[in-house]
Amino acid sequence: MSVKEKFLRYVKIDTQSDPETGTHPSTEKQFVLARLLADELRAMGAEKVRVDEHCYVYAEIPANAEGAPALGFISHMDTEPVCSGKDVKPECILYRGGDIPLKNGKVLSEKEFPFLKNYVGQELVVTGGDTLLGADDKAGVAEIMTAVETLLARPEIKHGKIGIAFTPDEEIGEGASLFDVQGFGCDFAYTVDGEEIGELGYETFNAAEATLTLAGKNIHPGSAKGKMINCAVLAGEFLAALPADETPATTEGRQGFFHVESVRAEVESGEIRLIVRDHDMGKFLARKAFLEELTEKLREKYGEKAAKIGIRDQYYNCLEKIKEHFHLVENARKAMKEAGVAPIEAPVRGGTDGCTLSFMGLPCPNLFTGGMNAHSVFEFIPVPAMEKAVEVLLNLVKIYSSPIGK
Repeated sequence: MSVKEKFLRYVKIDTQSDPETGTHPSTEKQFVLARLLADELRAMGAEKVRVDEHCYVYAEIPANAEGAPALGFISHMDTEPVCSGKDVKPECILYRGGDIPLKNGKVLSEKEFPFLKNYVGQELVVTGGDTLLGADDKAGVAEIMTAVETLLARPEIKHGKIGIAFTPDEEIGEGASLFDVQGFGCDFAYTVDGEEIGELGYETFNAAEATLTLAGKNIHPGSAKGKMINCAVLAGEFLAALPADETPATTEGRQGFFHVESVRAEVESGEIRLIVRDHDMGKFLARKAFLEELTEKLREKYGEKAAKIGIRDQYYNCLEKIKEHFHLVENARKAMKEAGVAPIEAPVRGGTDGCTLSFMGLPCPNLFTGGMNAHSVFEFIPVPAMEKAVEVLLNLVKIYSSPIGK
């Protein structure tokens, strides 16, 4: 089965995660794909295949070369909660340029997405316009599975132990939280969860989420002087104090930001949820301290009970761990160039499972899948990019087939 055929099979399985359930996995339906993958791995001849109680899939291909490091490949099974992943109806088209009409009448516009011109003459998989496609990250799943099938069918390709893992709940920030690093038993790994062909990610944000809780006092407006504490006013003051030029809409590259995700405010209560991002750890710490200072100013002005803030770190810049094993980046560059793919290296304005895994002791850069417009009904993927991703994975296996690779 080709990588395209595997991909088309996997995207039709609904695996949306849900940040509100509080369970692990967050949705039971993720087990459907997990068990299917486990069955396929067993049928291919992979060993130690298991699906644990939290919906993590693990397998391995035993080493057939002495002294080679154990290398892992990881991708996630879940899809973004915000955009529907139910009843995905992928369509394969030969792109000849111009706009792409989707089945439900929406248009994948060349004007809105000018990078479409890079794929003229290629076969693209697009959505029907009602759902996302699921290339994030079922393309990574399909690419790893295709590489595994190739390795098991061609024992002449020498390698150390190859670990395979598929995780749930990456889209809600919990994909690596219960990952069995020790049981996985790999020296290094790559997540396959990037987008454009050639992407090589090894520098990510440091990330935190914050919740500001406000408590007010409601008094009849006619006699409220010196007594009323209006949470809507407090919320406005807090938001006005955030730097207007440090938002997702005004930053790029290594510029960090504050991103307000939601605001709810009435006279007696209010809540603001936001996230904090910065590649630089010093600036990241300063951003969190700034939110604490703003909250303290509200308390000084309106009373100790008027405002409190909770800040929770989500993940850290994986470069801090990967730079100790920079051969992972150098060899990924080599594997891409051998496949005729030009590496695209830029700071990732987000995070991957590899961030958490790197700090859990499994250094883990991120490789491209080829998918574009993730989390959107305009998501698409070029089939040649998936095929090149498989080639890159196989090249990495060959590069790490000896102690020299390590």
